[in-house]
Amino acid sequence: MVKRHRGRNIALIIAALVILGVVLWRWHPWGSPGGAASAGDASGARAGRAGRGAAMGNMPQPVHVAAATQGEMPVVLTALGTVTPLANVTVLPQLSGVLQDVYFKEGQMVRKGDVLAQIDPRPYQISLDNAQGTLARDEALLQTARLDLKRYQTLLSQDSIASQQVDTQASLVRQYEGTVKSDKANIDTYKLDLVYARITAPVSGRVGLRQVDPGNYVTPSLTNGIVVITQLQPISVIFTTSEDNLQQIIQQTQSGAKLSVTAYDRSNTTSLEGGMLETLDNQIDTTTGTVKLRAIFQNSKNLLFPNQFVNARLLVDTIKDAVIVPTPAVLNGSMGPFVYVVKADNTVTVRPVKLGPVDGERTSIKSGLAVGERVVIDGSDRLKEGAKITIPADKPRGASGASGARGAAAASGASGAHAHHGKHAAQASQ
Repeated sequence: MVKRHRGRNIALIIAALVILGVVLWRWHPWGSPGGAASAGDASGARAGRAGRGAAMGNMPQPVHVAAATQGEMPVVLTALGTVTPLANVTVLPQLSGVLQDVYFKEGQMVRKGDVLAQIDPRPYQISLDNAQGTLARDEALLQTARLDLKRYQTLLSQDSIASQQVDTQASLVRQYEGTVKSDKANIDTYKLDLVYARITAPVSGRVGLRQVDPGNYVTPSLTNGIVVITQLQPISVIFTTSEDNLQQIIQQTQSGAKLSVTAYDRSNTTSLEGGMLETLDNQIDTTTGTVKLRAIFQNSKNLLFPNQFVNARLLVDTIKDAVIVPTPAVLNGSMGPFVYVVKADNTVTVRPVKLGPVDGERTSIKSGLAVGERVVIDGSDRLKEGAKITIPADKPRGASGASGARGAAAASGASGAHAHHGKHAAQASQ
């Protein structure tokens, strides 16, 4: 009896819970029309954000522009060259002897004729004195022979001696004349030896490291010489250019034009010295298809050093009235080089161009662009055909600093909110 009563109570409790659940489900917000409205609001927010992104994509892009100008454009050939001295002389002694003194300092500049070293002159001075004594003796013998010849000729005219004796005396006079002439030549030789004992600079230039110390016995066959002198002023640069450029260079030189050459450092950024083209080699190197050229530089500041690598810029010609734009304006695509031309309605159009010579920051345009047309020089990576642009100088300046700051802050905040939302959405999708 008690068990049946307890089972009836449990059934009543379960029925009451079911009725309560039905009531709660019916009156809860997710089951009402309000829930649908909330879902619609979320969908509208997403659509609004997409619309704002599309609107920002269609906004004018800020760029910098420049107008194509007309001017002179140099035609320059650039090549790697080597500084080569016009004279590089190894100073050798011209006679043998003990090196007595050295009068130069390593690395100093010397002039042609300056005394560099002294070989002991005493042996050569003794030889000179001996030769001069021999000459004096032989001249005395010659004088005596000539007097005897005159006497013999007088006696022959009186028919007092035989003619053979006169002929013999005349031959002796000629013999002494030859001896005296030889003695004088020996004297000149020993005098020249004394000159050679003083070693002088054969050219003007800078002396290198000393190869022989004083006290050593030197000979003309000395391997490394006493010192090497390198001429620095003027100096030359030898560089090469392609045989394709040879025709225009020859045309300029044959017309009498003096072609200027500028030497730049190895990084091709700093100008070292300006000079002139001196000559071309007489043949083309068949292995490389290039020809050598020599340019002469005064090297007044000694910035060009022998065997230094430099970049030589040869000015071949100058184009008059060329259309010139800043080099950053020229872009390259599948159709070749092109520029973005700014139209009157502040939109851009892609314009293929044909390029001419380039001079660092300037590029000449052979065709495709007219003088005065504006081209984009910065910000072109955000552009496409027909894109709208805005130039910073063209922006309205009426807004106050406070309102501008508030606008910038609002834009920054909105951008940050969108980025934050996108980040979380990406994380949720992962």
